[in-house]
Formats: sequence, structure tokens, C-alpha cells
Amino acid sequence: MNKNLIIIILTIFTFQIFGQNGFEEELIFPIQTQHVHSSSIVELPNGDLLSCWFQGSGERKANDVVINGARLRKGQKKWSKPFLMADTPGQPDCNPMMFLNKNNELFLVWIAVQSNRWERSILKVKTTTNYTKEGAPKWEWQDVILLKPGEEFAKRVEEQFKEFGREDLAWAEYALPYEEMLIKAAKDPKKRETGWMTRTHPVILNNGKILLPLYSDGFNFGLIAISEDDGKTWKPSLPIIGRGLNQPSLIVRNDGSVDAYMRDDGDEPGRILISHSNDEGYSWTYGQKSDIPNPGASLEVIKLKSGNWLMVNNDVDDGRYSLAVTISDDEGKSWKWKRNLENTKGASFSYPSVIQAKSGNIHITYSSFTIEGQKAIKHVTFMENWIVKGKNK
Repeated sequence: MNKNLIIIILTIFTFQIFGQNGFEEELIFPIQTQHVHSSSIVELPNGDLLSCWFQGSGERKANDVVINGARLRKGQKKWSKPFLMADTPGQPDCNPMMFLNKNNELFLVWIAVQSNRWERSILKVKTTTNYTKEGAPKWEWQDVILLKPGEEFAKRVEEQFKEFGREDLAWAEYALPYEEMLIKAAKDPKKRETGWMTRTHPVILNNGKILLPLYSDGFNFGLIAISEDDGKTWKPSLPIIGRGLNQPSLIVRNDGSVDAYMRDDGDEPGRILISHSNDEGYSWTYGQKSDIPNPGASLEVIKLKSGNWLMVNNDVDDGRYSLAVTISDDEGKSWKWKRNLENTKGASFSYPSVIQAKSGNIHITYSSFTIEGQKAIKHVTFMENWIVKGKNK
């Protein structure tokens, strides 16, 4: 048989196999009893994948919690053994997030939970360009990110609650209404300068500006840390305000404006909240409920090379047992294609982190908790057509 014909046949065969089975999944490490949660994934310039998560005997109340990571070499199928990425001795380290700036400098941003309370968390950061060898990256710089929201923060909170707030939110006759309590807290510099936490990837605008999404469990607000010097310094945006919104994930629209998709920790039914910015992430509309279910769980949304949007989210409002990927071809007006990654009552699959690699492959890591309570971080990969042309799993 002609050699070129053989190559063509093999290529077609490979494409057919991928079209049928273009979904791969594996645990980054075996299931175990320690608490592992809130992963993040990046692709390094050499094609390696790097993932990280927090791990310990609990979350904010467990002082042994550290940031661990693992590496998947390009072309390989098995992740390395986990290694230590960061540890603040005597403090819980949580919610790590990684990204590369336009100079291919690797950032690890996470929180140290002071006083074992989310609202006392401080942002920490490590950076390096030395990350291609085995094991953990060789960190070249470490610091804290201090943000100083000013009086305009408090003014914005009061203005938006007066415009969009509700009058039926008093807890009791002797308690201030919910929104009045937040307006009062926003006027306290100590409260508005602490407790900001990471979760999802930043976006980098065409002008190089980095928008790092943050949130506060003290306020249930979002905030964007903005850098105009490749991550050397950061300044705060105005807050993203709403009823119980949390953990924003950002996506840039074709006109350059930015949307924030957020977890719903407010009134039932749980629905993804959406806010919009027309000034490169500095000011935001009041967060409004969409019609997309959310059970009080993190989600992430990215723009694919095709121009379509991809969202990974818990697609029900009664738990984290179902995790799905959905695609929109009209900038979020509708989400036409969906496939489930997981759907097992009693189990929990949550806190996805998603990227699209240079190859076009979509990579997602997420927390995977069995019905029996054992835990791991799971990695899945597939191409966009696995969602668009496939049937639900």
C-alpha cells in the first residue's frame, strides 16, 4: 500500500477515535481522607501542565493546611507525585490560583487565613520564571498583596443598595437590616482592606492590564485587583455588589467590556449572578440573578479560541453532585450545548479551574469527593467538539 495512503488512513482513524472517545480523565493523586480542595491549573510555555490545591485536615480552622501541587509533562499521561508549593507555618493556606503574565512569569496567589476566619485572610503571592524542572517551581519572589479600597468603596455600596436594595431584609426588630449592616461595614477601613480572597483565573486585556478577580466572605462582594505593570503592583476596583454574590469569574466581550459570572450565596433559588464593567474592570453594575442554576458553588468561564464561551459549573440548585460544561456562541445570551462531567447523587464535584491549551485541548481540574467521603483532585481533558457534537455523558 502507498505510504501516503497509509498515513491518510491512520489520520482518519485517529480522528474517528478521538471524535468518539475524545474525553480523558484521571485523578491527579489517589483518593484519600485528607481534605483537598480549590485547585488551579496552568499550561507552561513548554507544554507542561501545573496544578495546585490546598490540602490538610480541614479548611480555615485547620492550621496544618498547605498549598500542594503536581506536574504533568507534555506528552505524558501520569501526573507527578504531589509537592509542596507554599506554607505559612501555623496558618491555614487556602484557595491557590496560578497564572502567567505576558512575560511568561508564573504567579501563585493564595490566602493565609489569619485568626482562622475567612474575613481576616491576607493575599500572598509568589513569582518565578524558573518552573520547568522536576518538582515545585523555584520561587524567586514572595510578597503580600495589600489593597486599600477608599471612601469611594463605601459610597458605591451605599449608592447601589439604595438603588437596587430591598426593604424586607430586617433580621429582627432589634437588628439593623442586612444591607444597612454592610453599608456600615464598608465605611470601616480595616474591614474593607482585609479578607479578599482568590479563586479563579485573571484575564489579561489587550493593553496588558491584568484583572484579578477576588471576593470577600465578610461582605459577600466581589473586587478586582488591577495591575498595569505585569503584576508588580495592584490597585482595587470598586466593589461588585449584590445579594450574596461570591467568587467572580471574568470574561472579556468582543467590544472590550467585561462580564463577571458569580456564585450565589443569597436568596433561593440559587442562580448565577452576573455583573458588567464598561471601564476595564474598575466599576461594575449591580449583580443580577441569571436563569442559570447555582447551588452556592464556584464556577469558571473562559473564552475559547473559536470565540465561543465555555462555562464549568454545578448545573443544579440542590447540591454539588452534578458538574457540567456548557458552551455559548452568542456571548452568554444562551448556552446551547452541555455535557455533564459528573452526576452522582451523594458525591460532590466542585470548584473547577479551566484553561484551553495551545493545542486546543480544554483542561479542567476540580475537587472530587466520593459518597464515602474520600477526596482527590480530578483532571479531565477534551476538545470543544466533545461538547458541541456529543451526547450528554
